[in-house]
Amino acid sequence: MSKTSSSKIRLPGTLRLTPDLVARTLRVVEEEGPEPNWTPISSDQLDELVRRVGDEAGDEEIWVFVYGSLMWNPGFDVAASNKAVAFGWHRAFSLRIERLRATSNAPGLMLALQPGGSCSGLILKLPCATKKEDLRTLLAREIRYAEVCDMVCWVNVRTPTGTRRALTFWASPKRCRLTEKVPLDEAARLIAQACGPAGSCAEYLHRTVLDLAERRIFDRNLWKLQELVAERLDALPSRT
Repeated sequence: MSKTSSSKIRLPGTLRLTPDLVARTLRVVEEEGPEPNWTPISSDQLDELVRRVGDEAGDEEIWVFVYGSLMWNPGFDVAASNKAVAFGWHRAFSLRIERLRATSNAPGLMLALQPGGSCSGLILKLPCATKKEDLRTLLAREIRYAEVCDMVCWVNVRTPTGTRRALTFWASPKRCRLTEKVPLDEAARLIAQACGPAGSCAEYLHRTVLDLAERRIFDRNLWKLQELVAERLDALPSRT
């Protein structure tokens, strides 16, 4: 998937991926355990990651650059927020999953940051009083496996009040097999089919595009992707 466009006030049309179409993807799915061939992060490893990130932050406030589900479901009390643009990165549905919102029989995709272009999103500030506890909760949510502990880093983002350093996830310049580039047609196929215990990938895409639109952020590729997913779902027989 190619680069994210800049923020726009006017969207190119009506969102085709409707709640009714998303509902076709939702079903009850039992937990299947961790992602195949990945090792769940241990409590000690998580503690070490929290310590490392905390040391890198020092006495400074911790801001988090968010571009997907953390925009509409941060999982912590947000002390402050602002619009932000990360240059040198773009959001893409390139994180392959077989759990959470997918299964081994119907794998799916979630968002990651890929090198190149720019990405419009938000920065969220962790409350100073609960910074360490919130940081641990955030890292436990985003870094679930030992093999990807390095997929958390600091990036410089541009905000209306200047440049700020922010923590972000899945922003590695190396091309690991988890985050290889996925053509839009293939991404649409995977997103349309995938559902897991946490919901469906189509639901995740719908909520993200809707949230971006409400914030007047237009992502050209995500807009095209929701159209392709809608076409696939619209071709399915309605449930009675």
